[in-house]
Amino acid sequence: MIERYTRLEMGALWTQKAKYDAWLQVELAACRALAAKGEIPAEALAEIEGKAQFDVERIDVIEKEVKHDVIAFLTSVAEFVGPSSRFIHKGLTSSDVVDTGFALQLRAAGKLLLAGLQRLDQALVRLAWKYKDTVMIGRSHGIHAEPVTFGLKVAVWRAEAQRNLQRLERAIAAVSVGMLSGAVGTFANISPDIEEAVCKELDLQPEAASTQVISRDRHAEFFNTLALIGGSVEKIAVEIRHLQRTEVLEAEEPFTAGQKGSSAMPHKRNPILSENLTGLARLLRGYAGMALEDIALWHERDISHSSVERVIGPDACIVLDFMLHRASGLLEGLVVYPERMRENLEKMHGLIFSQRVLLALTEKGMLREDAYRVVQRNAMLVWQEGQGFQALLAADPEIQRYLSAAGLGELFDLAYHTKEIDRVFARVFPEGRPA
Repeated sequence: MIERYTRLEMGALWTQKAKYDAWLQVELAACRALAAKGEIPAEALAEIEGKAQFDVERIDVIEKEVKHDVIAFLTSVAEFVGPSSRFIHKGLTSSDVVDTGFALQLRAAGKLLLAGLQRLDQALVRLAWKYKDTVMIGRSHGIHAEPVTFGLKVAVWRAEAQRNLQRLERAIAAVSVGMLSGAVGTFANISPDIEEAVCKELDLQPEAASTQVISRDRHAEFFNTLALIGGSVEKIAVEIRHLQRTEVLEAEEPFTAGQKGSSAMPHKRNPILSENLTGLARLLRGYAGMALEDIALWHERDISHSSVERVIGPDACIVLDFMLHRASGLLEGLVVYPERMRENLEKMHGLIFSQRVLLALTEKGMLREDAYRVVQRNAMLVWQEGQGFQALLAADPEIQRYLSAAGLGELFDLAYHTKEIDRVFARVFPEGRPA
């Protein structure tokens, strides 16, 4: 139900009605600012504020004739207001209203995304601390490397989530900018004072300098931030997909009562949520690329960006909103198998301690090249024959000259690899362990 609710809430920000509501906020704020400077009679402002509204279906009808959405919107508003409507849109151009209204929508959407990202962050916090000391094998190139803990793996994700929170806050600020500068940005028919007053009322920053539009580098920053966050979610999803592989099976998505994994094979439990998140992240990267294409417009303005933003504005925000809540639910219900982690950790018969043996030999005086050669020679026997690494090393005459059997045994200690986990957690979780 949480996923469904949040999707509907985000979707409501991007309906035609929501867009026209934002436009009307801008128009009314402009009327109030103009009235304060004596450019609109007080009685006309009262009539505008009392009657101004619109009819979405009527706007659609008018637009079919005039082929201009803002004119259709203004015509519908005028039909409600009457003669005083002549003061609406005074000195403005369409993009003044569209771009400033778009800023209101993006800011509202950004705040919902912040809430979703905060939920994800808290899911990561709980998961990291729960499994802080759960030892598992770390992998590089998909191959067993050295021990880590599952909590450390999650802590890495949490650190990234924190950076994404900061990025999103900056991106929201970047698009929370309004503009009422007229047809080519010169304020020929409207004063910068009006722009400042409108932006103050709407809690936006005035664009420092504009053409007929707000510069699209701002929007590119916003949509690229959404893509970055999507990439972080995908990073988590890909890891869970790997951990759920039958050969690994160290963690898996929740599999609910009545759920089915395959129409043909009743035994299947597939990582469908993670796969879905991986695919959606690709969409966000596509939207980010489109936003970058929108930066370069002809002269003071063309409308090549407009058709793009009508799609990527709602779609990117809705997609990421869905992703954040789906990922949070996945992590909140994630099934972790510590016993399987331990089993996999021991599969390579002690090879995971090869670096420590290498270092110990060099500390005892063996040249690094010689130490690497002798440790690798024994490691290859483990790969080929499945023999115990520690026993092979203990029987090697070259190693015996530097390490006793007891000294060698001390090197095969998991605690050596996890001794600094607390320090890493102190960096990632300065707020401490959750209650």
